[in-house]
Amino acid sequence: MTTIKILPHAALCPEGKTIAVAPGTSVCEALLENGVAIEHACDMSCACTTCHVIVREGFNSLGEADETEDDLLDRAWGLTPQSRLSCQAIVAATDLVIEIPKYTINHARENH
Repeated sequence: MTTIKILPHAALCPEGKTIAVAPGTSVCEALLENGVAIEHACDMSCACTTCHVIVREGFNSLGEADETEDDLLDRAWGLTPQSRLSCQAIVAATDLVIEIPKYTINHARENH
């Protein structure tokens, strides 16, 4: 199992959280399955940026982003060189530390 440490986020995970997930799982699926209600307006189809995360540790263990993901990330709030769409970031064997940005470009939060 791989450990994902989620840094505190005022609305989604105020205390922060550490979860264990199986390699091969997307970061978005791992968060949702462990009670962190990250936005995913396109239902994880790589068509929006609402599931944007910043990978503070373990970034290089994730597969490379494809052109579609890179193009979408250009529109994400708070973009950094360690930004990924969590629906496209597949967990490997390396532990991760992620930050969920304070804002998304979504004007109306979905009730997923």
